Amino acid sequence: MKIYSTRHGQTAYNKQEIILGTTDIELDETGERQAQELAEKIKELGNIDLMIVSPMKRAIRTARAVADKCGIGMVIDERLREWDYGEYEGKSRFTEGFAENKINFGVRMGKSGESLLQLSHRVYTALDDIISSYRDKTVLIVSHGGVCRVIETYFNDMTTDEFANWFMDNCGLIEYNVN
Repeated sequence: MKIYSTRHGQTAYNKQEIILGTTDIELDETGERQAQELAEKIKELGNIDLMIVSPMKRAIRTARAVADKCGIGMVIDERLREWDYGEYEGKSRFTEGFAENKINFGVRMGKSGESLLQLSHRVYTALDDIISSYRDKTVLIVSHGGVCRVIETYFNDMTTDEFANWFMDNCGLIEYNVN
């Protein structure tokens, strides 16, 4: 089995370095172009059987571009929504305490959001179910930067520093082989 992981196309918040978790906004013009480029790349791969997609607009729009170009079906999975950053939502990525809070795995983000442990639990559970349900398929997961970071830890060990500095580009694509 293969699982591919991608992050949605760019949004205005991404471009402005604003923390974007639970705010449900659309792609910007660059994001739309990135989604089309991703669709071309997926078409060239030619081996994706289905997509498992976050319920958020930016992920659905990215997946829709792939679906339209490649004729691949979509399953929406609530567990792939972006990390709830609590009080950090809508603030600059450079807000004091944000980077440190991201690696304090047992502390809720911005006091009212999800901890890394909570995020990891829901994403790992989704991955376990995807692997169990679609073992004979090649799956593309369309989600978010925080979710992609957790997906990376599911397949590859990471130190705290590696986790803190790991980044997925908008519409980047990573392949994981599942044994």
